[in-house]
Formats: sequence, C-alpha cells, structure tokens
Amino acid sequence: MGKQDGLTRYVSAPDVDDSTATILHVDMDAFFASVELLDHPELVGKPVIVGHNSTRSVVTAATYEARKYGVNSAMPMALALRRCPRAIVLEPHFERYQYFSTRVFEICDELTPKVERLGIDEAFLDVAGARAIYGSPMQVATLLRARVLAETGLVCSVGAAASKYVAKVASGLSKPDGLLVIPADKTTEFLHPLPISALWGVGGKTAETLQQRGFSTIADIAHADRTTLTRAVGEAGAVKLHNLAWGNDPREVHERPAEKSMGHETTFEYDVLDSDEIRRELLRLSAKVAIRLRAASMLARTVVLKLRFEDFSTVTRSRTLPEPTDLGRTLYETVRAIYDDFVAEGRPVRLVGVRGEQLVEPGGTMISLWDTTDGWRDAEEAMEAASARFGRGAIGPARLLGAERSERPRLGQRD
Repeated sequence: MGKQDGLTRYVSAPDVDDSTATILHVDMDAFFASVELLDHPELVGKPVIVGHNSTRSVVTAATYEARKYGVNSAMPMALALRRCPRAIVLEPHFERYQYFSTRVFEICDELTPKVERLGIDEAFLDVAGARAIYGSPMQVATLLRARVLAETGLVCSVGAAASKYVAKVASGLSKPDGLLVIPADKTTEFLHPLPISALWGVGGKTAETLQQRGFSTIADIAHADRTTLTRAVGEAGAVKLHNLAWGNDPREVHERPAEKSMGHETTFEYDVLDSDEIRRELLRLSAKVAIRLRAASMLARTVVLKLRFEDFSTVTRSRTLPEPTDLGRTLYETVRAIYDDFVAEGRPVRLVGVRGEQLVEPGGTMISLWDTTDGWRDAEEAMEAASARFGRGAIGPARLLGAERSERPRLGQRD
C-alpha cells in the first residue's frame, strides 16, 4: 500500500514488496502544459492554461495550479478564464508534444519490448522480463522516471500493480511526480475504499445512477447483490464492474496498433469567406501535419480536407496519392486541389482541417526513380530545424508571413 505524502497523493515506501507488481502505467504529469513550461521556466508554479486566447477556443491543458481553480481540458476558454482570471494563456505547439512523446516512448522501449502506448502521454509496460537487466519493478519504475526527467526535463508518475487497471488507478493517485506500487495481495485493500468513479468506465452519468442505488465505494460494488447491480448498469456492465472491484483484469500488455491518421484543424476567430485566406491556412496546417509525419517516421497515402461552415454542417473530401508522402508541399498541393474542386462560394467557413490517412512506414513503400521532391524535403527539414532551435515561426513559407491563426490541433485523436 501507499501512504499520503501531504500533497494529496499516495506514494510507496522504499521497502514495498513489488515482486508481483510487474505491470507499470506511466503517465506524464500535465504533459502539454509541462512541455510549454520548458520554454517558460519563469511560469513554473503559476496557473497556466494551454490553448488559444479566444472566446471560441477550448482549453488544451492546464497546470496543476490552474486545475485548483476548476480548470480542465476541453473546457471553454471563456469559462476557464472566469474561474481563474489570473491564469497565463500559452499557445499550444503540437509538434513539440509529439517530439517529447517520442523521446519518452523511446526510453520505455529501451527498458522492455512490451510497451502499450495510450495516446501521446501515457503507456503500459510489462517489466516481468526486465528483472535480470534492470532489477525489480520498482527499480525499473524509478529508473524510468529518472531518465525521463534527465533526458527531457519532464516529470511522470508511475503506478505498478499485477494488472493494467490497478496500475492505472495507482498512477493517478500518485500524481504529481509520484510512484505507487500495489502488491497483488494488497489489491482489494487498495481499491475498496476508493469512490466508484475510480472504476474504469464509470463516468458521471453511470456514477449518478449507481449512487442513487446506494453505491458509493468500490467495496459497495464488490459486495453488491448482482441483481441490483444488473438493474443499474446492465448484465455486461455488472460483470465488468464486479470483476474490476476485485482487481480482476486479465488483459495483457500489447503493443499499440499503428496510428491510422495524423491531422490538424483550425477554428477561425470569425467565419471566413476569403478563399485565399483559407488556402493560406491549409498551407500552414499541411506543414504541421508533415512535421508530425516525419517525427513518427510515417508517410500518408491519403490526404483529407475537412470544412465546417457557419451553420456547423461539416464535410470531408479525400484524395489518394500516387505515392505516400511526408512533405508539406505535397500535402498542400493535394488538399488545395480538393478545396478548389469543392469550394462553394458564399458559404462562410468556420473550421478547416488537413489530415493524412492510410499511414505507412517508409521502408514499406516504393520510391520513385524520378523523385523531384529532394529540394523541397531539404527546405522543409531546414525550416523544421530552425524552428526547433529558434522557436516556432522563426522561418517558414513566405505566404504565411503574418498569417497567425487560432488553431485547435487534433491532440492524440485517431479517426
């Protein structure tokens, strides 16, 4: 079991028995906000919100200091600033999140081949086979946290247990910057005092339904009459929650399937009629998608255009390329052609998006003998290197000079 450390979190004592806690759940602490603070160390310890400072924007992430005021991700920015008027708002930079995510996962991969990625900032690790090289599960978790901090400047929390579910609960309770180990024989002692909201799959509405029937803790679910529980959540739900309440989760750690798409989209400050303005935004979004593709060492076979109009109706159009690409120029030329073929004059546009789909690894593709993109590749990689060194916007396509927009990246979403 863990112990409270005075910061409303639980952490494990150094002498905890970790022999059965071979599944780790690593979760980056306030990941997007923490990445932004690497460039703004003067803001560490202050309420910071990541997002676009616009009444039509939503919160991408928030530091723990901002969360104390009730600020959460996906919350309307206007509401977040009413709850925390002294918050500092920083623009999101998805390419940097992708870069640091890749670095963290590389560290995980070096410790064990059994890594299951969950989105951009968390993963399960099976470290049962790592004992001979790196030591016990707690030693592996300690090494992982130390390497992440030393090599990225970021902080993560880790839960260790005999199952994925319990490991994930443990990592959440150890935040921020904690390590909590739950031995197999302490599983029910750990779980049963927790509220029902700690059960996987119990959201607000389900929790309300269960509470109306007298269930408040996981122990209540564990000892519930099956008929009563079934009436509340259905037969399948009752079986699932009963098993989780006793820590029964037989799922193994599996490598995450390859990402199926990568995209970015922008919600304009105002509805846009000017086609040239929309094309400039498509150029910017295409460049950002290309950066993500190259960071992930992937190529896109299909390019997708997304348009949302002032009445919130949304359309998507796609085109498959002769050869897969990771070049912004190729993505832009394709998505612009789609737009030019489709454009409906007189319909104000609220949102535009660019997405690459049918992703493949470069090694699995045929490269044309008459490839004319080398010059463009050199130029894009040079711009990317300059941005990494001198900051976003240091260099870019001339058409984008002065054309900053309110972007809402598709953070970790897969369609």
